[in-house]
Amino acid sequence: MSDVARRAHRVPAGAAPRAAAARAVARVIRGATLDDALGDLPALPERDASLARSLAYGACRWHHRLDWQVSQLLDRPLPAREVELGALLRIGLLQLDAMRVPDHAAVSATVDAARLIGAPRAKGLVNAVLRRFQRERDRLEAAMADVPEASFSHPAWLIDTIRRERPDDWRAVLDANNSPPPMWLRVNLSRVSRERYLERLEAEGIAVDRAATADAPRGAILLAEPMPMTRLPGWEDGDVSVQDAGAQGAAERLALAPGLRVLDACAAPGGKTAQILEECPGLGELVAVERDASRLETMRAMLARLRLRATLVHGDASTPAEWWDGEPFDRILLDAPCSALGVIRRHPDIKLRRTATDIERAAELQSRLMDALWPLLRPGGRLVYVTCTLVRRENDAQVERLLDTASDAVLAADFPPFQVRPGEADRDGFYYACIDKQQAHVTRVSGSHH
Repeated sequence: MSDVARRAHRVPAGAAPRAAAARAVARVIRGATLDDALGDLPALPERDASLARSLAYGACRWHHRLDWQVSQLLDRPLPAREVELGALLRIGLLQLDAMRVPDHAAVSATVDAARLIGAPRAKGLVNAVLRRFQRERDRLEAAMADVPEASFSHPAWLIDTIRRERPDDWRAVLDANNSPPPMWLRVNLSRVSRERYLERLEAEGIAVDRAATADAPRGAILLAEPMPMTRLPGWEDGDVSVQDAGAQGAAERLALAPGLRVLDACAAPGGKTAQILEECPGLGELVAVERDASRLETMRAMLARLRLRATLVHGDASTPAEWWDGEPFDRILLDAPCSALGVIRRHPDIKLRRTATDIERAAELQSRLMDALWPLLRPGGRLVYVTCTLVRRENDAQVERLLDTASDAVLAADFPPFQVRPGEADRDGFYYACIDKQQAHVTRVSGSHH
């Protein structure tokens, strides 16, 4: 190959991670999850892979603002088929608007990435749009104030939903959704105490937010800064896992005790399964049901790392006749599939993939799951209902419906229904309700803590 040909095929520095991020975001636009889209990318050097991930997450987090900016900077809309080019333009604007990337490097590398996504003729267009943004930044900033989708960087239906559900603090929810998530740890309390693990972190020079940690569930620790989990002391030995503090409220509410038989329905990705086993090693049996076979295998590997054992069942929790052995459970954790509006900061692609109709579909599934699982609970037992959303239709209304239809269902006296707002105490948004099974009058939900 001649020197000229080699120069023509050489990948300019920085172009590869930007092209990879554009491909991942384009897949999200077409319906994939961001994690799946990033997982399917060709391998990149560690530094480039980290940059591609940051660009893809940022482009999803600020998608609605960036998309509006692109519409203001183009003379005419891109053809619908140019999904990757549109993603690349938004990634270019993201670097200029919200990242600490020098302008010249952001423009040059993004222009070079056009060839890598199969659009070499668009290099001039990419350059023109980014240069125009640099000139018109102040005008766009002023105009954006009149466009809620752009100023809040959420779709209109989601802004309306959050404003209706959280009239007193909806702006705080939107702001939290646009913030990068913190890194919470869950200490394996069957192996090490939280205080002892805090000492190990300190010895490694890993900073911790002590104030937030003190008010968190008993095994939770908030790191001052995220870091690769494999660098955590004792990671390979199963001493610690990564799990948001908002998700760590299930084990306490289950009121676990040795010898109990526990069902974890809809168990993947398995964090709550592991927490239950860690907090009560003497359980009689924990049965974890998951309908996705690949996620079940991921759970199996995680439990092996943590040296924990559970009965893993590949099945649909809404059709227990296919997998239940007929022996009742003393405790049931229903971590129900939901609209996931409480974890947007951790999964910003939710803004792009969810629609208003998804809430109703989720609520219908939640009702089916409750109706199917309640008969599996032993009298005197407890069902803990959990979602990672903040929509009443999926939360209090579901609990009210069960209390209305099951004469032996009552709210637990020790743990009233509880809603964690996204960002509150630096946690993801979660809802918890504890329902005990006994012969008693029906008690209605009086309302969640907000």
